[in-house]
Amino acid sequence: MAEPIVPGLVIDGFRVAERIHVGAQSEIFRVSGPAHDFPIIMKVPRIGPLEPSENLISFETEAIILPAVTGPHVPRFVAAGDLAKTPYLITEWIEGESLESALSPGPLPPPEVARIGAAIADAVHSLHRQNAIHLDIKPDNIIVKAQDGVVLIDFGLAHHARFPDLLAEEKRFAAGSAPYVSPEQVLGTRSDRRSDIFAVGVVLYEMATARLPFGMPATMAGLRDRLWLDPVPPRTVSPEVPPWLQEVILRCLEPRADDRYQSAAHVAFDLRHPEQVALTGRALKSGRLGFLAQLRRWWHARSERLRIVPAVQRSAAPIIMVAVDTTHPDDPRQRPMQRATAQVLSLSAEFRLVCVSVIHGGPRAEISRDVQGESGIHLEHLVRLRHWVEPLQLPAQRLSMHVIESARPENALLEFARRNHVDLIILGAPGPTQQAPLAWWRSVASTVTANAHCSVHLVRVPEPQPSPGPEGDSTPDQA
Repeated sequence: MAEPIVPGLVIDGFRVAERIHVGAQSEIFRVSGPAHDFPIIMKVPRIGPLEPSENLISFETEAIILPAVTGPHVPRFVAAGDLAKTPYLITEWIEGESLESALSPGPLPPPEVARIGAAIADAVHSLHRQNAIHLDIKPDNIIVKAQDGVVLIDFGLAHHARFPDLLAEEKRFAAGSAPYVSPEQVLGTRSDRRSDIFAVGVVLYEMATARLPFGMPATMAGLRDRLWLDPVPPRTVSPEVPPWLQEVILRCLEPRADDRYQSAAHVAFDLRHPEQVALTGRALKSGRLGFLAQLRRWWHARSERLRIVPAVQRSAAPIIMVAVDTTHPDDPRQRPMQRATAQVLSLSAEFRLVCVSVIHGGPRAEISRDVQGESGIHLEHLVRLRHWVEPLQLPAQRLSMHVIESARPENALLEFARRNHVDLIILGAPGPTQQAPLAWWRSVASTVTANAHCSVHLVRVPEPQPSPGPEGDSTPDQA
């Protein structure tokens, strides 16, 4: 057995300092060692005759997955020790406050719930894009950084599509922390990314109400209740919760994964744009479902059995942004862009279409003379966006519209796309002989295409051909 880890010990060049945390599965020490421009810690699994073997399996899982995920939402991996000698994991120490500590005084104001919740959804989306699922999202595992954003920690229960799932292979039931696990985790599924979205919903509920939607179940029967039991609506617990936020929370907490958000990016988008949230019956709920509805849910859930199921392959749930020039509604690009947008949307069963108009400092005389003031101009462009998208006949929950004022439309489009996890930008491109006032699209198209973090689809309008002359010759251009 490896020697105990104590302060002052040097392991593979890392000097152990004070112990800063003792958890159920591991201990954490501050360490110093080879030059790093960030603070580091050592995580050591608790191993011994009285410790469960899941401690070591979870440690192995984290040691496999953490080096494979990168970005601002996970700690940087530094090194891992030999399991046969001294198992340890060296990672970045994240400066910040755990969300658990931030929640100790009570519920957070709705704007703060939305701000932190969107950052959590950003982090979850980043993981999912890297083929990883956290499966243990809870306030203890969320570090709110001193700057903006959050970092997810503790990947001992995580799943990665490209690596062996040790917990599943050894048929260990590891559903995570009882208040936060999804219905499919209760049934043994570890490969559905929508489980993380359910956990995000629990965290949002807790931030908004200071309560847990399903309590603290201590038995399998208690865990199984979430297969059919709907929570008390947040607004019933805390009247300060606005209807749009209740809509988002309850949609995350749907017992059927197909009824939830299908992408964490969509959760982040709605939390940042409450005015765009399509309200349904969820927003107006003031109590749980009636007796008969609950009975039907219970009857269906009672036939479910604990099992390990194959990976759930989900179709993509992209966010598609189309830049619409509402200043020139007769622009010849409009029809082709509508057709291109319809074709792109037809390729996905789940999507969010974001229509964006950037007001590029054009003369206000181009807008209706009856409209006065900034809000009137904004409203006029919003109405034109709505007219533009009407032929696509999209349900409200799949559509949002935004008018942005900027002297640099290309920068505004790029920033909006980056911040809102856009997967594809649809943009009009000018023809080779196009002149002002539409010529600014030339620089917008080239800049967006060169600098976008995602794919860009340019829609071109064919140049009109010269009319044939009386003998079939082309008519020369007029001076």
